[in-house]
Amino acid sequence: MKEIKHVINDPLGMHARPAGMLVKAVAPFASKITVTAPTGTADAKRLMALMRLAAKQGMELTITIEGADEEKAAAELQAFLTANL
Repeated sequence: MKEIKHVINDPLGMHARPAGMLVKAVAPFASKITVTAPTGTADAKRLMALMRLAAKQGMELTITIEGADEEKAAAELQAFLTANL
């Protein structure tokens, strides 16, 4: 199991565009990927679940990755989060 912590820097928080990009970024991975915010937990492969988190700027997200390709997924997600959120 891999865990990534990331504080949202985007002034608009995790709105539709970055949430959709996150769903596309995690789609190729077989691992189970969950996003936990102070407002709840969501499956990173489900757009509406991510939107329900209503994650705002300054909130810390914890991304948990479990599965056969967790190492590769963690590396790519870390780069994605830094560039987009």
